[in-house]
Amino acid sequence: MITNPVCPKTGAPMHRSVRPMTLTYKDESVTFDMPGWYCNDCDEGIHSGKDMKVSDRMLNRLKARSEGLLEPGDIRRIRKKLGLSQETAGLLIGGGPRAFQKYESGDMLPSRAVSSALILLDHDPDALMVLKERHEAIKAPESSPSYSPESL
Repeated sequence: MITNPVCPKTGAPMHRSVRPMTLTYKDESVTFDMPGWYCNDCDEGIHSGKDMKVSDRMLNRLKARSEGLLEPGDIRRIRKKLGLSQETAGLLIGGGPRAFQKYESGDMLPSRAVSSALILLDHDPDALMVLKERHEAIKAPESSPSYSPESL
């Protein structure tokens, strides 16, 4: 059984709710509903790790917007347009097999290079073949002659 925490200021029981929270990064701000335990008698709030994930994701979206990077919804849309799984997108475009899960959930910002590659692929989806061919060449390199110091 979960017991409600008590407010550190008033001693009153706190209740689960959402309250507006505003985050600012550079010249941009975003206001969103922040879940947490709140006191009805004052402005105190307690936020769990799960609650903090909401604000972390909103801050990442704000940073992406401010820095000119793609936001999670755009990343997901482009990946689906290209017909790639999250794992394959991470291997072909960058970040590794779990990166696109994190980009699309808002848990991690894409690098400028990944964001730029996605913008180009959104404009020219056929260019994905270049990345696929490169990936295949790296996975299974053609047999190349080996050189030893004696043969030179």
